[in-house]
This record gives sequence, C-alpha cells and structure tokens, in this order.
Amino acid sequence: MTTDKDLSDLALARRVLHTEAGAIVGLVERLDARFTTAVSLLVECRGRVIVTGMGKSGLICRKIAATFSSTGTPAFFLHPAEAIHGDLGAIQPDDVVVALSYSGETAELLRLLETIRRIGARLVAVTGNVSSTLAESADVAIDARVVEEACPLNLAPTASTTAALALGDALAMVVATRKGFRQEDFAHLHPGGKLGRRLLRVEQLMHGGDGLPLVSPATGMRDVIYEMSRKQLGMTCVVDPDRRLVGIITDGDLRRHMADPGILDRRADEVMTTGPTTIAPGELAVEALNLMERRKITSLPVVGERRTLEGVVHLHDLWRTQLI
Repeated sequence: MTTDKDLSDLALARRVLHTEAGAIVGLVERLDARFTTAVSLLVECRGRVIVTGMGKSGLICRKIAATFSSTGTPAFFLHPAEAIHGDLGAIQPDDVVVALSYSGETAELLRLLETIRRIGARLVAVTGNVSSTLAESADVAIDARVVEEACPLNLAPTASTTAALALGDALAMVVATRKGFRQEDFAHLHPGGKLGRRLLRVEQLMHGGDGLPLVSPATGMRDVIYEMSRKQLGMTCVVDPDRRLVGIITDGDLRRHMADPGILDRRADEVMTTGPTTIAPGELAVEALNLMERRKITSLPVVGERRTLEGVVHLHDLWRTQLI
C-alpha cells in the first residue's frame, strides 16, 4: 500500500530528476563558439589535460579526467589545494587545464591562475558565471549555469554538478571524434573490461601458425585424423597449394562416414564439407560467437583475401574470453 509519505517522496524524486534533466537541456541552446574553441585547444594539446576543481566539482573533475583518458586523451585530476602545496610541478607548458567552478570565484582555483599563466599552459573554464574572475582569466570559458539546483533548499550542488559532468562528457566525446578514436583504440585501453573484450577482433583470438590444423585435398584420411588429433580443435581445414580454403573436415564429418568400411582409404577431398562458413580476421570476436551459435558450429576458418586461410577461431576460446 502506497502511503502519503511514499507519494511525497516520489514527487520530490521526480522533481529532482526533472530539474537535473532540464539543467542539461538548458545547456544545448547555449553551446556556441566558446565550446568549439575549447575543443580545438584540447585536440591540439601536446601535453596532458589537467582537470581541477574543489569539493563536489572536484569529484566531477575526476570522472571527466577518467573519460578523457579512456577515450584516447591523456588526462588526470589535480586537487587545487594540494597543487598550491607542492603539486604545481604537475602542470607543464604543453598542458591544457580544465577548471570547474560554478561561482568562478573558488579561492583555491584562483590561486592557480598566476602559475598557469607563468608556465604557459592553456586554461578552459567551466563555470556558471562567465563574468567571474576564473572565466575572465581563461583562454575560453564555457557557460554551465543552471536555473536552479535540484536541492529543495536550492543550496546543495546537484543540477549544477550534473550540468558540468554532461559538458565534460560532451567535450571528451567531441575531442575523441576529432582525433579519430576508434573501436580498436577503445579495446586497447580497456583490455580487462567487458566492453574491451567485446571489441576484440577475431585475429586476436584465432589459432594460427603451428597450431592451425590443415591438410591438402589429396591427404589420406589416416593423416587427416592424425592432424585433427594433434591440433585438438575437432576439425581440420583443407587448402589448395596456394593455401586457399576449399573445405573442412570436422569430428561430425568423421562420425557420418564411420559406417563406410573404406573410410581410412579415402582422401580428404572425398570426405570434406565444401563451402564452409568463414569469417574475416578483422571482424569482431563477438560476431564470430554469434555466427557459431546461429549455425550451431564450434569452429570457424578465418580467411583473408581470395579465401586464403589465416587461422581458425574456436567456440571455447570465445567462451573463455567471456564475451557474453
């Protein structure tokens, strides 16, 4: 049973969400040349992006720095209070400093301004007051003001921090796109996470070289079985003299021919399955998994141009990688 208190709580929660959503929507129409100028500074940065802010803004800064780093732009968070007590050496001339302060008058940040200018680093301000000391000292100031906080007292940073976070994400995404950041770049930066695993390519997981089972069309079945047993993938590829794939022989093919008393006297091309399902080395490993599960097969030959055999990817390898 829903009580009056429950209804009151839900009403407040909805108001908070509407207020914060409205704060982000309000930024859309205010995006202008100042935003694109900031993007250009970040794209052209030859050093690191240093994100700094105090209190709740500092927490938002940590997330923004992490987003930049994970999308190909070296970045880190610098605590402004610690900076003025010995960490200013972290700022170098080729760096871009992104400073968050809703008021634009945060004392700890203002104490960094002279040093940033002396060192020669560039400064991007994200603030709710584009007439503030921080904004006027910056190379460019992005307007992040909100109509009101989501706090019922209009005091606790809520809508303003949400807006700053959204602007940070917008900067990071535009910069990543301008730099040509790709899926494979993301995978390289996230090797231990599920997102990175889902962006692995077939060529990174396939069996190749000495681990690749292959025979010629004229290979006798005794040698075919030996090759399949030795490579332990439950199959072997059949290739022509130019290493083009002409067929495969699987454990299933052997079982289907076991009733033939002359099976061991046959050649590979008499037993193989022609026109097998294949995949290109540059395809996503998750696509290989989807294809194998759809076709109910356990191995996929990996072929390049002109069906040249490059490897074999096995279902168990994909499962072990935890693609799903």
